[in-house]
Amino acid sequence: MAKSRAATSPKDYESALAELDAIVSEMESGQLPLEASLAAYKRGAELLQYCRQQLADAEQQVKILENGALLPFKAAQPFKTEETDD
Repeated sequence: MAKSRAATSPKDYESALAELDAIVSEMESGQLPLEASLAAYKRGAELLQYCRQQLADAEQQVKILENGALLPFKAAQPFKTEETDD
């Protein structure tokens, strides 16, 4: 694992998740020396925290949208999909 990778912040949730998946696969292979395993574990913990924060932020945004706090008006009728239309 490159040391520069550990110092950089993920571009977005998807890239953080992809890097985390690669780290898990690398660690599961059992081919990393102890020092590299510890560095990988540390980076994985950082990525996990980042992903959790991104999900918490997204959940908060959804709650705000559901409560209509950012909408100038509320729909008069619930949204209907083709499955629910009679």
